[in-house]
Amino acid sequence: MMTWQVCTVVDRRRELVSALLAGEPVARVSRRLGVSRTTAYKWQIRHQTWGDAGLQDQSHRPRTSPRRTPPELEAQVCALRQQYPYWGGRKLHHRLKALGVQGVPSASAITDILARNGLLDPERRLKRDWQRFEAGQPNQMWQMDFKGDFPLGGGRCYPLTVLDDHSRFNLCLKACGDQRGTTVKSQLEPVFAAYGLPEALLVDNGPPWGSGYSRQPHTRYTAWLMRLGIYVSHGRPFHPQTRGKDERFHRSLKLEVLKDGSWQSLDELQSALDCWQQVYNQERPHEALAYAVPASRYTVSPRPFPAHLPAIDYPISDEVRKVQDHGKISFKGRTYRVGSAFVGDPVALRESEEDAIWNVYYCKQRVGRVDLRMPDSSLEDL
Repeated sequence: MMTWQVCTVVDRRRELVSALLAGEPVARVSRRLGVSRTTAYKWQIRHQTWGDAGLQDQSHRPRTSPRRTPPELEAQVCALRQQYPYWGGRKLHHRLKALGVQGVPSASAITDILARNGLLDPERRLKRDWQRFEAGQPNQMWQMDFKGDFPLGGGRCYPLTVLDDHSRFNLCLKACGDQRGTTVKSQLEPVFAAYGLPEALLVDNGPPWGSGYSRQPHTRYTAWLMRLGIYVSHGRPFHPQTRGKDERFHRSLKLEVLKDGSWQSLDELQSALDCWQQVYNQERPHEALAYAVPASRYTVSPRPFPAHLPAIDYPISDEVRKVQDHGKISFKGRTYRVGSAFVGDPVALRESEEDAIWNVYYCKQRVGRVDLRMPDSSLEDL
């Protein structure tokens, strides 16, 4: 039985070096073994330097890494990541620069550091939102919503959040025990006192700021906001993306605070929310703001919170009607429902440029319209 002798690459190198040591010319050895003269000289030099060990395959890894992050800086990166376990490479990069750290690695280098140290969790990376709209100035629009609810100390908690659309500055983050309009009002009054009034507030269609009825969406609570001169906008039903910035804020809140917590009372949770709100507004780089912090883009509103609700006044050219029980008004011999949110208050009917169409206003906000061309009815929706 014939056996085949296996010839390895190292065996070929030994053969090459042996031939050269025996005095065979380099050109002839190279031609016979099918290698270049440069390669032949290389293995000859390695054998002269390290003996047979020099003929083994060497690691391609560089012996020195001049661009490798210094150990002390890498330790700072890891420490900051452990302090903020849900921040990625970009946020950590900008936070380190804000702290005055010298020689901060690039965001990608920081990501490599996190991976080397077992601090990278791909499943926790958050998907970037498409930025479809942004208010041009602070306080042009605020977004307000509850962040769901969850059990807490024998009851339930409903975190209330208010976000400035332009700066992403969080104006309100409160642990509430219910979703009543009186509760929201009591939380918003100190916010208005501290930051002033926004031009508009974007809310969803649920209570306390939505009636659930698309033609008459307002409640007593949103009527209070309109009395203050705030335009109230309801997002499209079943389209939470219209409040995308607040929804994105809620994801961060859940991930960084609510997910792993076990609080026994609203006060205990509120302490955690207060700490995180400070980090979010003042320290946490925001990707949508080119990694600036929200506080750097926010300024207090020039519209102060009044000590008393302003009176409801309309131009003399308007037709004014007081909203009666069940939210009805009478106009041109017909009865119209404008919504129970305005019971006891006056609304104005203002003739539009369209024939037989009258717009209905509460304070400065249009809340519906009357079409006199519709068939006579005891009740017409706006």
